[in-house]
Amino acid sequence: MSFFEAVVIAIVEGITEFLPVSSTGHMVITQALLGMESDAFLRAYTVNIQFGAILSVVVIYWKSFFRSLDFYFRLFVACLPLVIAYLLEKQIDMMLASVWVVAVALLLGGIVLLYVDRWFAGGQEEKEGTITYRSAFIIGLFQIISVIPGVSRSAATIVGGMSRKLSRKTAAEFSFFLAVPTMFAASLLKLGGQYHTFTTQDIRLLLLGNLVSFLVAMLAIRTFIHYLTRHGFRAFGWYRIGLGVILLVLLLSGSKLDVL
Repeated sequence: MSFFEAVVIAIVEGITEFLPVSSTGHMVITQALLGMESDAFLRAYTVNIQFGAILSVVVIYWKSFFRSLDFYFRLFVACLPLVIAYLLEKQIDMMLASVWVVAVALLLGGIVLLYVDRWFAGGQEEKEGTITYRSAFIIGLFQIISVIPGVSRSAATIVGGMSRKLSRKTAAEFSFFLAVPTMFAASLLKLGGQYHTFTTQDIRLLLLGNLVSFLVAMLAIRTFIHYLTRHGFRAFGWYRIGLGVILLVLLLSGSKLDVL
């Protein structure tokens, strides 16, 4: 992996991590467009640079992380369903290399986003501290769906929150908070089994990728919240549908995008 490729992937991660468009799916597409072949380090890189993105959440919402122990208990309850995802780690890694999976998930997820505002209209502007443990657990169940590349962790958890009568803003912010322990654990697990194989160049790439994803995600979060509270999900739905259709057309026409 070159420094240019590392920066491009990190920019894509920073922009898409907290948008309901699937950061993993976009990174898979980006790797295909750059002609990169999947290997152990590339898979570790795409997971680890999420750490930089989650630091942006801590910086922007730092007051929430010092609010009370109850805040952490809710996050813990929401993370419990991820044990299932951990048991399916090998199957998930296999899917990470499939643009077919990304294309279909983008398309289906886009259709859902076209109607989600109508389905869950009337959510209340509750503060994060009023989210019940039951709601936190259910949002965590929605998060399991996002292990499929192209689904989007952000989309799944925000929809999960809105299904519990949370407003778009409250659901989105809880999704951001939930990303911190979720992606931190994912980064540690991925690095834990591979850190001893990294070269000095690999470590430099990881540091650069995390820095870039952190800076880009800072801007993306603020922009997304501003847009979401005013306009909802329809634009993201149409974007996903359009991208999914384009990918399927390319794949069906014999493109080598599916070879990663």
